Amino acid sequence: MTAAQVLPDGLPLLVVMLLLLVLSALFSASEAALFSLRLADRAALRKGTRSQQLADQLLDDPDRLLSGVLFLNLVVNMAYFALASQVGLRLREQWQLGGGWLLIYTGGSLLAIIFFSEMVPKSVAVLNPRRVSVWLCTPLALALRAIDPVMPALRLINLLSRRLFWPSFQPESYLQAEDLERAIELSTNDANLIDRERRVLHNLISLSELRVDECMRPRSQLNLYRPPLHWKNLVSELPADGYVFVTEQGNDEIVAALDLSQMTDFSGERLDYYAASVDYVPWCAKVADVFQIMETRELETVAVVNERGETIGALIRKDILDVVFTQRTSRSERLLNRLPIRSLGDGAWQVTGMSNLRILGDHFELPLPNTGSVTVAGVVQECLQRLPVVGDRLEWGPFEMEVTECLEHQPIVVRLGLLNDDEERS
Repeated sequence: MTAAQVLPDGLPLLVVMLLLLVLSALFSASEAALFSLRLADRAALRKGTRSQQLADQLLDDPDRLLSGVLFLNLVVNMAYFALASQVGLRLREQWQLGGGWLLIYTGGSLLAIIFFSEMVPKSVAVLNPRRVSVWLCTPLALALRAIDPVMPALRLINLLSRRLFWPSFQPESYLQAEDLERAIELSTNDANLIDRERRVLHNLISLSELRVDECMRPRSQLNLYRPPLHWKNLVSELPADGYVFVTEQGNDEIVAALDLSQMTDFSGERLDYYAASVDYVPWCAKVADVFQIMETRELETVAVVNERGETIGALIRKDILDVVFTQRTSRSERLLNRLPIRSLGDGAWQVTGMSNLRILGDHFELPLPNTGSVTVAGVVQECLQRLPVVGDRLEWGPFEMEVTECLEHQPIVVRLGLLNDDEERS
C-alpha cells in the first residue's frame, strides 16, 4: 500500500510542508548572511556584478530588510504549522494513532523547522556571508517588493504596539568607561590580561582627546613622489613602511596614497594609477572623529592640513590602531624606533623633537606652560622664532633645552634638564 493510498490528501500536504521548510531556510539564511557583511565585504560587493550590487543595496534600508524578512518568515512558519496540524489530524483519523505517536510527530515537525530552517542555514550563512548574500539577494528582493504594499501597515502596527505596551521605553544609554572596566574585571582572573585590556581601553578613550597633529606622520617622514611614478623610482629607496604618497604635478600637495604591501597584481603600468585619493582633515580635529570618518568612507589614509590649507602630514589607519593596541603609543617609537624620552644620567634626558608635550608632562609630573605647540620641536621653534641649529639653548617652563642633533629631513634631538635641581625625576 502506497503513502498516497494511506493518505490520499496527506502526501501533497507533506510536499508543501517541505517547500515551506526550504523557504523558511532561505529567509533565515539571507537574514544572517546580509547582516553579517562587514564594511569591507560591502565595498567589494559594491564594485562587483549586478547581483553583488543588489546584495549591497538591500542593506541601504536595513529596517525594510529586517521587517520584510521577519514578516515573510513568520508567514511561512505559520503556514507550515497549520499544514502540520492538518497532517496530524489525518494521521489520527486514518491510522488511528494514539497520543504518544502524535506527540512524536508534533515534536519531529517542530525539531525539523528549528534544525533545518533556523540552525543549519544561519550557521552556513554566517560562515559564508558574502557568497550566500549573492545567491539569495535576487529572490529576496522580489519577495520584498511583493510585500511592499503591506509594509506601511506593518510599520504602523509596530509603532502602535510600542506606544501601547512600552510607552516609557527609552534607548539604552552609551556605556561609560567605568562600565567597560567593570566588564574587563569580570571577564577573567588573569592579572596580566586585565592589565593589557585596561591599557587598550585607556588608549581607545584617549583618541577622543588626541589631536590629529599629535598622531600624524609629519611631512618630513613621508615618502613623496610626483607623477609619473614607476617601480624604477623606488628601487633605490623602497619605503620601509610600504606607504607612498603621490603629490600634484606642479607642487608638493598630497593627492593620493598607495600601500605597496597590499599590491598583489601589477601589470607594469604607472604606480600612481593604483593610488587611492585621500581626504583632507584639519590639524586640530580629534583622532576619534577622523577615525570614524575613515571607517565610514573606507579610507586608509587622510592628509592633514594646517589653517592655511597646506599639507603638514598624513594620518594612516595603521598608526591609529598602533596607538590603541600596542605599547608604542608615541610617534618616536612608531616612526623612529627610539624612546621619546631617554635618561642620560646626571639629571639629563634626551628627547626627540617629535616627542609629544603630553608625554613630557606625564613623565616628569610637572605643569607645563601654555603653548600652541604640541611637540618639543614646536616649542623650540616657538621660543627661538626661527629654525633651530645645533648648540641652541633655551629655557621653557621647568626645563632647560639644548639642541644636540639637527639633520635634514629628520626630527631634532634635544638634551633636556631640569632648572630646579632639587626635583629629580627618572
